[in-house]
Amino acid sequence: MYATPLGHIDGFSFNADVVRVFPDMLKRSIPGYQTIIAQTGLLAERYARAQTRLYDLGCSLGATAFAMGPAARSQMDCEIIAVDNSPAMITQCQTHLAASPDRDRIHLLESDINGVAIERASVVAMNFTLQFIPPTERQALMARIGDGLLPGGALVLPEKIRFEDARQQALHTDMYHAFKQANGYSELEISQKRTALENVLIADTLAMHRERLMQAGFSSVEVWFQCFNFASMIALK
Repeated sequence: MYATPLGHIDGFSFNADVVRVFPDMLKRSIPGYQTIIAQTGLLAERYARAQTRLYDLGCSLGATAFAMGPAARSQMDCEIIAVDNSPAMITQCQTHLAASPDRDRIHLLESDINGVAIERASVVAMNFTLQFIPPTERQALMARIGDGLLPGGALVLPEKIRFEDARQQALHTDMYHAFKQANGYSELEISQKRTALENVLIADTLAMHRERLMQAGFSSVEVWFQCFNFASMIALK
């Protein structure tokens, strides 16, 4: 998408052009992405309970929802609610869902996640989604998730993060760009995508995430995976 010089760079959005290249973009742009997806499925197996719901908020093409499928399958009357506000993402996800063994357990919703009720949840996953929510709305969203999780439930929260120390921020940014270059992205592609994401993807520090989650009623928040400026947290109710 960003391989040729663009006279004007629009803000990044999850439109049909992004959907077309999305799996490749994730693989080449997020360190450890496949590991995060696979382990989210295993975490879901640990925390899923019978007659509860598993949520994939910001489901995009459904990778996390599909990874949680075996967890729902192992519990009686357990369903997965997968939500995304991008029509293009939901349309493509529906195609993938048709071929899934869990197609009767996964329910797709085209909606803003701020408008979705979180109820009877044993597991909630937000896979690199909160960073696209306006910062002023994040605390309320975490509070709604905390309220909707049953005691003993878990929130899996992978996010791009930033660092309070300027040296660490520079180091991890440089290493992330080196990671992308090693995966075949040119300096032009990296630069133009960075411009598209400016003021669209707004990262928080780990300290900000922890404080927000504790205020939302979680009793424990820890990082279980990190590579450069990408980390996945697990918050326990």
